[in-house]
Amino acid sequence: MNTALTIAGSDSSGGAGIQADLKTMTAHHVYGMSAITALTAQNTTGVTDIMEVTPEFLGAQLDAVFTDIRPDAVKIGMVSGSPLIRVIAEKLREYKAERIVVDPVMVATSGARLISEDAIRTLKEELIPLATLITPNIPEAEVLSGMSITSEEEMVSAGRRIAENYGVSVLMKGGHRINDANDLLIRIADSSDKENKFTETWFHGQRVETENTHGTGCTLSSAIASNLAEGRSLQESVKRAKDYLTGALAAGLDLGKGSGPMDHAYLIADAVNEMMYV
Repeated sequence: MNTALTIAGSDSSGGAGIQADLKTMTAHHVYGMSAITALTAQNTTGVTDIMEVTPEFLGAQLDAVFTDIRPDAVKIGMVSGSPLIRVIAEKLREYKAERIVVDPVMVATSGARLISEDAIRTLKEELIPLATLITPNIPEAEVLSGMSITSEEEMVSAGRRIAENYGVSVLMKGGHRINDANDLLIRIADSSDKENKFTETWFHGQRVETENTHGTGCTLSSAIASNLAEGRSLQESVKRAKDYLTGALAAGLDLGKGSGPMDHAYLIADAVNEMMYV
């Protein structure tokens, strides 16, 4: 069985963070492991408290994973402090981690900053350059590119700048602000391609009418990491991940009083029902 590691915060309500990541990895038949950056008290209506782990303890978790069950891919979610980001980068370099997907959680779709300016600077300098792929939303892509993004054309320009500046592939999540559920993957072209500096692929998503979207970013990045862990190409991994996310949203799970979680187990439920009632 292929393996994947999530480095992220814990969501006590189970819809986002490491809980969403581990559910997603299991749904992809990938063995999931975790290194927790923070505990949160939250539910579908919001976060009420956060307790961050120490850098030393985060480092100990990463040592424990890498020295025993080496992950085939790594997904990194929200990390709020510079010391924790530095520990993650140090350990990824030490263990020569591969297939790293970074969900650079910095800015909410509302535009509100979620981590400090110092942490954003450390994320840019230490962690993002180690990534195979980063998955920013539009406000996060604006921070990384230093550009305003209000159209598909500006998504392309900003994505190219990010890819070139950090040497990583970029999946820019369009969201409702620009082009509904359509995302753009930009990769630095192979050195054998003398005509094109970048390769660009649009993934046209299916719009699912639901208010239960808690944890979509966590789920998408974990699904991509799971597919990479299984040896699929980046483009195929993104396509499969978007299809999985659409299915989890369309399954229609409705829990909680606020923006509820999606059904991460919809594929497992289908398989079990088919097995039991054939």
